[in-house]
Amino acid sequence: MASGAIKRIIPLFDRVLVERFAAETLTKGGLHLPEKAFGKVLNATVVAVGKGLRQKDGTQAPLSVQAGDKVLLPEYGGTKVTIEKKEYFIFKEADILGKWE
Repeated sequence: MASGAIKRIIPLFDRVLVERFAAETLTKGGLHLPEKAFGKVLNATVVAVGKGLRQKDGTQAPLSVQAGDKVLLPEYGGTKVTIEKKEYFIFKEADILGKWE
């Protein structure tokens, strides 16, 4: 699933690296739709997570998502990162709206 470069990227603290799902560009009838016809894809797969925020007592608070989880993202936000010609996004865990199974 993840390439060598992605395996080396470790988000810090409560950051989460995600890859958005590809938008469907083909209708059921076989018509190709341009990318501009779609809104932002709000579903993504978690690629890597940080270790969590450090608490006052020095312990790490674990994140509620893990690599491989499918998550729902907000329409705006995140930091775009391009690695090996693929787009990924880094979000704070608190910005992720939910996860689904």
